[in-house]
Amino acid sequence: MSTIALVMIARNEARCIARSLASVRPWVDEMIVLDTGSSDDTVQIALAAGAKVHHFNWVDDFAAARNAALTLATSDWCLVLDADEWLTDGGPALAELKHKPAQFVGSIEVNSHFGAGKQASSAPTWLPRVLPKGVRYTGRIHEHPHHGLPTYRLGVHVDHDGYMAGPMQAKGDRNLVLLQAAVNEHPDDPYLQYQLGKDHEVHDRYEQACTVYALAYALCPADTTYRHDLVIRYLFALKQANRLAEAIELAEAEMPNWEHSPDFFFTLGDVLLSQATDNPNEADALLPMIESCWLRCLELGESPELEGAVRGRGTHLAAHNLVVFYESLGEMDKALPYRRHYLTDTASRHREVSSIAKA
Repeated sequence: MSTIALVMIARNEARCIARSLASVRPWVDEMIVLDTGSSDDTVQIALAAGAKVHHFNWVDDFAAARNAALTLATSDWCLVLDADEWLTDGGPALAELKHKPAQFVGSIEVNSHFGAGKQASSAPTWLPRVLPKGVRYTGRIHEHPHHGLPTYRLGVHVDHDGYMAGPMQAKGDRNLVLLQAAVNEHPDDPYLQYQLGKDHEVHDRYEQACTVYALAYALCPADTTYRHDLVIRYLFALKQANRLAEAIELAEAEMPNWEHSPDFFFTLGDVLLSQATDNPNEADALLPMIESCWLRCLELGESPELEGAVRGRGTHLAAHNLVVFYESLGEMDKALPYRRHYLTDTASRHREVSSIAKA
């Protein structure tokens, strides 16, 4: 029988660490928490939840902290989670690992929540988080495990709320400082440029995001897994920076690559709407294009297999946009079926979220 450890690094996570530990406790043999300098009750809460807590002097390097935590685990498998993540499904899949030799890396689905109210949504990403003993991380920030093993997707799903407004504000500029240092060390690394752009974007620094996304876009290979997310985020940042002509030019260049992406058409519809609003003389030509973008989203449906896909852009978020679009034009009859669509999908999504919260 193999054994499994939860391995976590944490600092000032009193808000959420109990939830994370409680969600995985039935499925693991040990829980390791490496505290990197908490000033709140993180340590006491982790101890009360049954974790073994150790301490580490933070050195502005996530890989160094992850590796120190992994060294403390005695199990064959290590499940790596952050305190703002919690297991929502897949405990039995973790239990199955006890009957398998630790000879591969397992990817799990991390579903990140963001936004609020009608714009609340989430984006799933598959990340390598189940590691055999001995695998270690590289990278100052947005670190990744370095190995030569096969990687398989496991039926393990976790939710993540670290991108919500409160947690993001608490993090401040910590990630920005580390990302900028990493980019300075490796200026030709498109992934680091992409991650730096994301940090600018989520903190509403859209001009800076555009600059960095442009570099990432120029350097990024066409077949890389994160290119879809990069293109969508670059379009969004250009729109927010009111660089609409550049956004439309980018969309025209990329459209042949993303005919299957509801996220692409959802964002393009927003870009064209901003263009129509800023240039009323173009509205008659643009309005049918805007409508067709959001209709295309509903035709495609959700595409969670695409990196960075946002849940709802192929369903309720697109339907909501069509409702607002038609009602703004006084076309209430056209809006009605999409209002029903939006309400049905939203109710279903709320039931899912409530079920997860209760679990």
